[in-house]
Amino acid sequence: MLTQTEAEAFAAEWIAAWNSHDLARILSHYAPDFEFSSPFIAQIAGEPSGKLRGHEAVGAYWGKALTRFPELRFDLESVLWGVDSLVIHYRRFDGRRAMEWFEFGTGGKVRRSAAHYAD
Repeated sequence: MLTQTEAEAFAAEWIAAWNSHDLARILSHYAPDFEFSSPFIAQIAGEPSGKLRGHEAVGAYWGKALTRFPELRFDLESVLWGVDSLVIHYRRFDGRRAMEWFEFGTGGKVRRSAAHYAD
């Protein structure tokens, strides 16, 4: 079971990884075959399901985001934790609020995650 301390440590590292713009560091949090969903996937990656699977596909999608938004930065707002899952609430570089849900598999790697946004 995930502890509050582990959840907060993961969130801090996840935010730092994104703010570093180091794609390998970002992907290091995820299992090789993880599934990611976001409402922006259909628009940016052309995948109508809004879901991508694996380091290669998601890495290509996130790589586009890092290139497209060189000012990309996240500020941690709060962390909610549960059994083998957590939610990170953060504010994006453009002021939009966002939350991302993570489900962990064996070895402490994320096996599924989903991004959620507000205006």
